[in-house]
Amino acid sequence: MKKVYQRRDKCIGCAYCIGVAPGFWEMNEKDGKCDLIGSFLLKNEFVLEIFDDEVEQNKKAARICPCNCIRVE
Repeated sequence: MKKVYQRRDKCIGCAYCIGVAPGFWEMNEKDGKCDLIGSFLLKNEFVLEIFDDEVEQNKKAARICPCNCIRVE
């Protein structure tokens, strides 16, 4: 299994991640930043385990993120 990591403190709320992977990302109405749905906080990053067939859309979200706060490993 792969994991998606988000440095939420760096998020600017552009919502590009929601556009390419809407099943994994949503806008938080309280602060205008994007949330990684179903993730848990580990140190200073939110983490979500994903299946192999979910990797590409999350890698695309990581590539288009203008603040580079998403990575997939």
